[in-house]
Amino acid sequence: MTTFWSRRGALTASGAGALALALPATSSAALGMTPVAAPITDDLSALREKWRALLLGQGFNPAAEPFRTKLAALGATARGYLAAMAPSEGSLFPGNVYADPDPDTDTESYNYSAQIQNSYAKLKTMAEAFAQPGTGLTGDPALLAAVLLGVDHLGAQVYNESRARYGNWYNWQIGAPQALLDICLILDDHLSDERRSAAARAIDHFVPDSSVARYTGTSTGANRIDLCRVLALRGALDGTAAKLALARDAVSPVFPYVTSGDGLYADGSLVQHTWVPYTGSYGAVLIDGLGKLFALLGDSAWAITDPQRQMFLDSVEHAYAPFLHDGLMMDGVSGRAISRGLVAGDPAKVQQDDHLRGHAVIASILLLGQGASAEENARWRAMAKGWFTRDRYSEVTTGRTLGVAPLSRVVELLNDSSVRPAPETSGHRVFPGMDRAVHRTRDFTASVSMASSRITYYENGNGENLRAWHTGSGMLYWWGPEGEGQYSDGYWPTVDPYRLPGTTASATSLADGEGGIWGAARPDAVWAGGASDGTYASLGQHLKGLSSTLEAKKSWFFLGDSVVCLGAGITGRDGSRVETVVDNRGLGEGGTAELTVDGRPQPGGSWSDSLDRVRWAHLAGHAGYVFPGGTTLTGLREERTGTWKAINGGGSADPVTRRYLTLLADHGKDPTDATYAYIVLPGASRSRTATRAADRRWLDILANSGAQQGVRVPSAGFTGINFFASGTVGPVTADAPVSVQIHEKRDGTAVLCVADPGRTVKALTLTWRRRVRSVLTKAATVAEARTGSELTLRFGDLSATGGVTQTVRVRTR
Repeated sequence: MTTFWSRRGALTASGAGALALALPATSSAALGMTPVAAPITDDLSALREKWRALLLGQGFNPAAEPFRTKLAALGATARGYLAAMAPSEGSLFPGNVYADPDPDTDTESYNYSAQIQNSYAKLKTMAEAFAQPGTGLTGDPALLAAVLLGVDHLGAQVYNESRARYGNWYNWQIGAPQALLDICLILDDHLSDERRSAAARAIDHFVPDSSVARYTGTSTGANRIDLCRVLALRGALDGTAAKLALARDAVSPVFPYVTSGDGLYADGSLVQHTWVPYTGSYGAVLIDGLGKLFALLGDSAWAITDPQRQMFLDSVEHAYAPFLHDGLMMDGVSGRAISRGLVAGDPAKVQQDDHLRGHAVIASILLLGQGASAEENARWRAMAKGWFTRDRYSEVTTGRTLGVAPLSRVVELLNDSSVRPAPETSGHRVFPGMDRAVHRTRDFTASVSMASSRITYYENGNGENLRAWHTGSGMLYWWGPEGEGQYSDGYWPTVDPYRLPGTTASATSLADGEGGIWGAARPDAVWAGGASDGTYASLGQHLKGLSSTLEAKKSWFFLGDSVVCLGAGITGRDGSRVETVVDNRGLGEGGTAELTVDGRPQPGGSWSDSLDRVRWAHLAGHAGYVFPGGTTLTGLREERTGTWKAINGGGSADPVTRRYLTLLADHGKDPTDATYAYIVLPGASRSRTATRAADRRWLDILANSGAQQGVRVPSAGFTGINFFASGTVGPVTADAPVSVQIHEKRDGTAVLCVADPGRTVKALTLTWRRRVRSVLTKAATVAEARTGSELTLRFGDLSATGGVTQTVRVRTR
């Protein structure tokens, strides 16, 4: 019989770059199994071999770090599962009871169905420990027998063609069958015909061809790719070529851009569950799944050749890269995943965070590059090397964030001296399709998260992400020179969820999961977004509070070294206080960063105070904050303790304690038309902050009301105005609600940008009172342009542009 080990090729103990393993074949007869026939075709055999390589990795030295430690840990985990395995009625492992006494689709049934997936996942870990070198269980007959016994047990009791689904569809159609198929293909040579057939029948029952017949419901975006992976591997399992052809063809609906709902947008947005920005979570599943499918099916009779696949390849730089920062994937596009943190019962105690998600996406980009053009692959490898080498918070080569297979690809890249790390790019990107924006300068990176009738405040579901209520209420994330661990180090279970940085929020108490599951909580406001020339940006949000009467207009003007933040029309009638959080900075477990207010150091221990006529503040090692005209500021230094379990039912109950420094504007109880104005200078020194506060000419606030908000920064040639209602602000008049930005450059030209964040403007007349000699380029939406002592532009239907910025370039001298 051809064994698994011999088919993998010449694996000798002396091969430093190979798996370095030589084992005798394990006898199927000795284990009481029926030998399987030879592979149906060479092509199908090659597919199974290729999938094992994708799962297990190749070209690495198991005796070298980080693989030695990684493989030993895999073995230890598998040994624990082996010891705990106790097949009984309704469960395979203690604590993973899948027998539902009242099967339906309620939350309780979701938990029961999840245990089917979790049980298969443990068996998969055991199968990997059997197949991988250096685990201490490599080729162990007792471990193999236990895995096969577990597969038989689950197949007989719950995952078979005679059972009906209960709980969460995902566990039956994606989670469980993916793990089962991985087990089957890892142990391909040790799988009897009977087991292969039983697995195929069960998967055909729960994942029929009809699951990809229509591109709708649960068969879109990342879910569709997961279903295609199941179908492709199901075909490879027993040589059903029709399943492979179906999987190949069913991938195609994922590629075209969408204009609403799930999928990838032309502007780079990526949405799942209709209302949720999900580049960092479902998007991670999407790029991982497509990367694996391209690699699996490439060079076979079922290669994915749809020319529209290039649209997805373009997304690496258009949709994913903007949200990757020095190894991390931004939380603002990661949905429920931000609450997962430390999972209860995880033997390795690996905390899931923005760096773990970022490393996984970057590793997927490396895999995807193998199916892209040579130029794309070279560019992506340089980008990946840059992200990894700049990650000062989470070193990828420790092996804590990646499995053996993706880690092998990353280590190969880092050891390739021909690849030079690409630097981070600068500039601004607005993503109207998901109410997000990203700003990059040489000194800091920032992102803002908004909500509208199109995009949810936040998503909860499956008991996850229960208190992220205000993450869409204008949360301003930023990363400066102090490192990239700000939102990684126990932030989400310990931060005050009513006081997220940048947000304006009511103190009204909210229930866990307030507003409904799966993104149901959305405001009936349409304005969210703004205009950008790719360097600067003018963003705005019509905020309506979650389950409160709070209403406000918020604006952010992103510049080279700072973000100018305005708020107006802040009104509430709930009998609750309303606050705008200038910042709520995590200081870590024992952080003592000094706070200076108008040059005076503040107390370093637990402290709270209301400070009058504050013009500037500085938090050492973090940022400076300037308050034009002065303000009353509340400062708070505190130590907070929470648990991951409190925000995610599957999280660890171990207490987590972190220190915070909070600066906020208290608008009082039931405010009417309250306002705020402040400037954030990430990474600024104390002296630079004081100098900016003393420079009364640096910033002109042109308007700050519920109707319009605008600023002018003469030194940057920048004017930004958000017209929530038509009117005149400074030199600009607009007869419809739009966002306008003007960037006057030293070469005698200016770039005028207009966006329709509300998607409501059918026609617009815009006037800029400035001598303009000529129009150099104009947007397609401009119906008429007149120059002279002032510039007048008449736009056509802006509502059809999807909120994307329309740009006109003019000559002013």
